[in-house]
Amino acid sequence: MRFRYAFQKIVDLKTNEKTQAEWMLSEAIGKLREEESSLTELHSVKDGIHEQLHQVSSNRATISQMLMLQQYADHIDHQIQLKHKDLEHAQQAVNIKQDVLAGRVMEEKVWTKAKEKALTRFQTMVLKKEQDQMDEMATNRFRRLS
Repeated sequence: MRFRYAFQKIVDLKTNEKTQAEWMLSEAIGKLREEESSLTELHSVKDGIHEQLHQVSSNRATISQMLMLQQYADHIDHQIQLKHKDLEHAQQAVNIKQDVLAGRVMEEKVWTKAKEKALTRFQTMVLKKEQDQMDEMATNRFRRLS
């Protein structure tokens, strides 16, 4: 006799949902890493601009050159502020995906445990049937010999 779980399709569905949630979390983490990298790059650009401003101010430079560099620095500061918001949104997305994954893992565990319990009951039933058959054979043999 072979074990067939009546709710196997649900177990498979829950496993697929968990796998999909893992992929989505992985994608969200990738986006977060991209945002972090972009923010780091913006900070490097900002540092470079401040270095240029320092060099230009120590050398002879026109006011328009200094204003242009200052405006560019202000623009980069604004981009950094926006990037911080993007980073915050990406972190929130990661947190949401982690919560979804945790729920999917829990659902999968519930269904897997139910399947394991059903398998245990089935195995117990099969063993009992086998034992009953062995007892029946022993009883028949005893009757023939008596």
